[in-house]
Amino acid sequence: MPEPPAITVARALELPALRRGLPEVLTAADRLGRPVRWVHAGETPTIAALLKGGELLLTTGIGLGTRAAEQRAFVRTLAERGIAALVVELGSQFTALPAAVVDTARSLGLPLVQLHREVPFVAVTEEIHTELVHAHYALLRRADEVHRQCTEVRLRGGGVPEILRLFARFADNPVFLESTDGRLLYAAGPTGRPALADPLQVWDGLRGRRQGAAATGADATGPAGSVVVEVPGGGPGPGAVRARLVVLPAAGPLAPVHRLAAERTADLLALVLLQARQEEELAARGRGDFLTDLAEERITAADAPAQARVLGFRPGDGPLLPMVMALPTAVVLPDGGDHWAALAGALGEELAAVGAPVLLGVRLPEARVPLLVGVRAADERAAVAERVTGALRAAVERAWPEQAPALGHRGARSGPPVVVVGLVGGWDAVGAELRHLASAASAARELPDRPWHDVRGLEVDLLLWRLREHGDLAAFVHRMIGPLLSHDRTARPPLLPTLEAYLAHAGRKAETARELHVNRQTLYDRLARIARLLGSDLDEPRTVLALGLALQARRHLP
Repeated sequence: MPEPPAITVARALELPALRRGLPEVLTAADRLGRPVRWVHAGETPTIAALLKGGELLLTTGIGLGTRAAEQRAFVRTLAERGIAALVVELGSQFTALPAAVVDTARSLGLPLVQLHREVPFVAVTEEIHTELVHAHYALLRRADEVHRQCTEVRLRGGGVPEILRLFARFADNPVFLESTDGRLLYAAGPTGRPALADPLQVWDGLRGRRQGAAATGADATGPAGSVVVEVPGGGPGPGAVRARLVVLPAAGPLAPVHRLAAERTADLLALVLLQARQEEELAARGRGDFLTDLAEERITAADAPAQARVLGFRPGDGPLLPMVMALPTAVVLPDGGDHWAALAGALGEELAAVGAPVLLGVRLPEARVPLLVGVRAADERAAVAERVTGALRAAVERAWPEQAPALGHRGARSGPPVVVVGLVGGWDAVGAELRHLASAASAARELPDRPWHDVRGLEVDLLLWRLREHGDLAAFVHRMIGPLLSHDRTARPPLLPTLEAYLAHAGRKAETARELHVNRQTLYDRLARIARLLGSDLDEPRTVLALGLALQARRHLP
């Protein structure tokens, strides 16, 4: 909440109730600009314990005591509490304030005022509190006005940049919207301030101060007097804060009204960001439907380019590279958040830096992201696939940080997303290739992770995956390597890794031994045991082929 508004000590002394007491300022006349946040009247020697700071304390002096030591201690404890001023009414206790009181107040810089006439303290309290209420009401009106203007900007179709420019003009200081990890999202500077025309220079300075503060363990939110307000997100946990609104006092100090207005503007920004994410999610779903219709031949190759242009995809004259990213079939996500919208937004931002036109869609039911990438020539396939894959994985990590490092739960493949890269071609070929990639990505979920899979290396796995529910496949696996699987359940060391390494190295024993970190005699002994268990000749080509298929098929069995 914003700090309550205040009037100054000087303003309080000008009000009729205190003016009737003929106030005389004895000390710290240069500090009458101190803010008065409350008025308190009391006579106890320990009244300082009841104060919080910023009070105008009214007293007749009973609590001051009669000894100089008591009087000095009384004034010192009030100054330590940070009161705005001490006002003593003469007459009932003192005809003139003791020297110990005056000297202590002067040495501590505490405004000390004596009243030569008796005044009703309740009247003083009422007048000052009325002033405070009026100040608070004026503050609310100013905050309401800037909020109204920001709302009008939004209703006219303006977004975050327009709202920040309006707020920067109101605050007459630079305003920034940053992510929760400190990345700059938007910046705006005040008009009529040439020195602050480029708010990015101010941001660079802030970033440098933050890095220095972080290195020393100090507060790294911003310089003193800054206003930092959290922009709420869509749910509990990491989603509870979407961004931060930062106002820096680069051109002048910030007042309580700026914090109050920033808090209201942050709520409006939350709605703008939420709507932007939802719009991006809807657009991504629409593009996903287009790519699915293309894959299912509900859109012809002749009509596809025109429809893609409507969706903003203009690949040029080069070929198209189809790709698919598959997430686990069951993804654990926080309840009540806009997690799919967050993913769509992050994907768009990351892919914008790829350097090639991309048409990306989202298919929620299948937890799949199909996309087409425009390349200049077929020989760019591998390089472009590398860049796009990095952007896809970075977007998932940004959008769903709570899912790292695993993105699945029991019953779903655990691990990072699966990316499968197809073959380049024209509009007449990419539809069928997208359909093929969707199946290949499902099969690749069961394979060891790699940055991306070339679809040409998945053909056998795809065939086996399609046969996974057929009983003959399970029977084949049992016949070929069943005895080895039974051995490894009860005996050590397991022999299956030895067979897998041996086949992966095409029967080259020296390379197999190096990978397994065993000597060659140990490898020979293990291979002999495998051959006896399986009743097979590991040097016979047809046997080796069958064993390799059985090992691959085992990954895809339910």
